[in-house]
Amino acid sequence: MVGCRMIKILIVDDSAFMRKLLTDLFATEPDFMVIDTARNGKDAIDKVKRLKPDLVTMDVEMPVMDGITALEIIMKEAPVPVVMVSSLTKAGAEATLKALELGAIDFVAKTAGPISSITGIREKLLEKCRIAVQANVLQIINKTITASPVVKPTVPTMQYGSQTEKIIAIGTSTGGPRALQEVITKLPGNLPCGVVIVQHMPPGFTKSLSERLNSLSALTVKEAEHNDVVTAGSVYIAPGDYHMLLEREGNKTVIKLNPNPPVGGHRPAVDPMMESVAELYGAKTVGVILTGMGHDGSKGMQAIKRQKGYTIAEDQSTSVVYGMPKSVIELGIVDKVVPLPAVAAEITKMAIK
Repeated sequence: MVGCRMIKILIVDDSAFMRKLLTDLFATEPDFMVIDTARNGKDAIDKVKRLKPDLVTMDVEMPVMDGITALEIIMKEAPVPVVMVSSLTKAGAEATLKALELGAIDFVAKTAGPISSITGIREKLLEKCRIAVQANVLQIINKTITASPVVKPTVPTMQYGSQTEKIIAIGTSTGGPRALQEVITKLPGNLPCGVVIVQHMPPGFTKSLSERLNSLSALTVKEAEHNDVVTAGSVYIAPGDYHMLLEREGNKTVIKLNPNPPVGGHRPAVDPMMESVAELYGAKTVGVILTGMGHDGSKGMQAIKRQKGYTIAEDQSTSVVYGMPKSVIELGIVDKVVPLPAVAAEITKMAIK
């Protein structure tokens, strides 16, 4: 339970059956109170303004007005934490990323079938809704992230494998897609090292995230694949449901994916990725923790610090959720605490140092 406060929730879905399932789900929890439901985006806007809920769950595809359009209006006219309920299709993933860009705090992905779609996501939905009501909504609406597709620079790609070369390792969770867009799009295309990222996301969504960042960034951004060779000027995002580690093969650094059990409830998890990076790159590692709930990344950043690597954490003033940055800052292992707009410059400075 978030404190002792009752969380007033508005459920938005065009399916009467789904509205009933969600209402019944939240009714079993003592800290939630469903104050109303809405059947489309237009209805949702009216009820958000009139009822002032603490939280909204928003379907993506609806008649009259879809969830993305409604979200954009709500965030401009009556900001409130919103958790999107998305399909697992590629179109659903792309729409979800658009929703996160527009200000949704987080999302849950429906599994197949109306009943299993609720039972399968029950715990994740409740957890994300409890986190969402703690999010810094003002930070989201005050920071509109815009970026246009870029032309990739024609610079030679250097293959990395030497212990003397650097690497950037980034971990993030809730609020991460927006934060990554802010950071990755500001990094130069000739960055002299590779970048590896763990963003807590389910399968399918990490591919859409990587494709979007690739279209906006001077760097090459891709969803990591097993045995990818880490190269300078390239960014590798761990795929949903797989841990990502780095290993040395000859003079190359190679990405290894595995489906080992979740670490701290996460797969991919930040800690194992950062620990493997610290072991390979030692003092040439730059570790970065951005917005997110919980403390994934704390052990990884400790490993980087033990190897005398450089550590960066996002400042509370710009974090959508301050949990992950706070946990590493409180450990006293962070070299530099900076607001989100300054993270890319700090990474670039350390990469070329």
